[in-house]
Amino acid sequence: MPIESGSCASARQAKQKRKSHSLSIRRTNSSEQERAGLQRDMLEGQDSKLPSAVRNTLLELFGQIEREFENLYIENLELRREVDTLNERLAGEGQTVDGAELSKGQLKTKASHSTSQLSQKLKTTYKASTSKIVSSFKTTTSRAICQLVKEYVGHRDGIWDVSVAKTQPVVLGTASADHTALLWSIETGKCLVKYVGHVGSVNSIKFHPTEQVALTASGDQTAHIWRYIVQLPTPQPTADCNQVSGEDEVECSDKDEPDGDGDGSSDCPTVRAPLTSLKSHQGVVIAADWLVGGKQAVTASWDRTANLYDVETSELVHSLTGHDQELTHCCTHPTQRLVVTSSRDTTFRLWDFRDPSIHSVNVFQGHTDTVTSAVFTVGDNVVSGSDDRTVKVWDLKNMRSPIATIRTDSAVNRINVCVGQRIIALPHDNRQVRLFDMSGVRLARLPRSNRQGHRRMVCCSAWCEDHPICNLFTCGFDRQAIGWNINIPALLQEK
Repeated sequence: MPIESGSCASARQAKQKRKSHSLSIRRTNSSEQERAGLQRDMLEGQDSKLPSAVRNTLLELFGQIEREFENLYIENLELRREVDTLNERLAGEGQTVDGAELSKGQLKTKASHSTSQLSQKLKTTYKASTSKIVSSFKTTTSRAICQLVKEYVGHRDGIWDVSVAKTQPVVLGTASADHTALLWSIETGKCLVKYVGHVGSVNSIKFHPTEQVALTASGDQTAHIWRYIVQLPTPQPTADCNQVSGEDEVECSDKDEPDGDGDGSSDCPTVRAPLTSLKSHQGVVIAADWLVGGKQAVTASWDRTANLYDVETSELVHSLTGHDQELTHCCTHPTQRLVVTSSRDTTFRLWDFRDPSIHSVNVFQGHTDTVTSAVFTVGDNVVSGSDDRTVKVWDLKNMRSPIATIRTDSAVNRINVCVGQRIIALPHDNRQVRLFDMSGVRLARLPRSNRQGHRRMVCCSAWCEDHPICNLFTCGFDRQAIGWNINIPALLQEK
């Protein structure tokens, strides 16, 4: 009877191990669904205060984590088997002491390398899995705190700017590339007034601090001051826009955008001529704003200048020169005669008109690309946003460096600050809107999916702190403005 050699016995033993191991893997895979169902039934039988959607999400994520660790465990068994096989082969071939020692050293090195790879893979898998769980909680929390209330659809082209009236009745204003500015009822979403006096894109809209008068800036190289009279319609019950299905990053095609042909602005009253036209610029007027008191207005243009006008006479009071490239925005202080202008030359400038005889200018240099906007906050702070994907908070008493820097993943457009709560709303090129505090801590991201949120670049944001329904408005190049309800106490508590 033939005697089985040692090498044949080792080969047969390794083959039996592989066979039993493959059988265990098949058993594991076949019972995976039963085990997941059992875990789900056990968890569903327990008392929990979590909503069912959150619990289901957690179950799915924990199932993914378990499968990842199971795969790693199987790979670990394979590595152990290879190590054992290599050890047996080296034991059969190594006859000398030196050779055996060398083989042991090589084996130890390979085993150490394999262990290091396994450890690194475990860390990566754990980090990715926990990140999914954290992201899931953040998304759920943001949706609960930031809710879409109303969509304002009626423009036939992208909306560049959005603003809220400072006088009663409180209305929403939008400025669009379709050469019109529209006023809306915040509660009903109905268009109240259409202004058609411009022959170019309307790039900015701002309301007078005490009267029913609006200031618009246009690509026709003018800024218009025009009066409006509105009568708010009776509010109607609003549909629930807060139910969201699907992931946050669902792509939408152009056919999903609002259809401008069926807009609701065709039957609203129309204003065709301004009270006053401001005509001193030689290029596109990109922005305009009222100085405190409303007796003067400032405009910013692509001709690299900003102009200060007397509203009653329409006369040019000062031409503010110094920027090396086109201006992108201008903003006035709510209580002082201060103006800030931003430019493509990567700077923004502070203009001081508090002393009639002295017009001081301070230049802030801190960005590496176009400064898209700069706005005042309470106290002596200015917040600037840029195409370099940063937002910076500055102290007017110290121009050398910002006191806080927010880094983002997309260019930042016209920002706005909730003065009372010191919250910054950041509209992005990538269709996101994020909320930060003045120290640079991220508070929330407005939900966006195929059912709600902007489908294209978000151009501007505007806070309305006192409104009971909508306290934040955004507009974008998808031809719509959106009203949001931000639960600020809950937002700050989450912080």
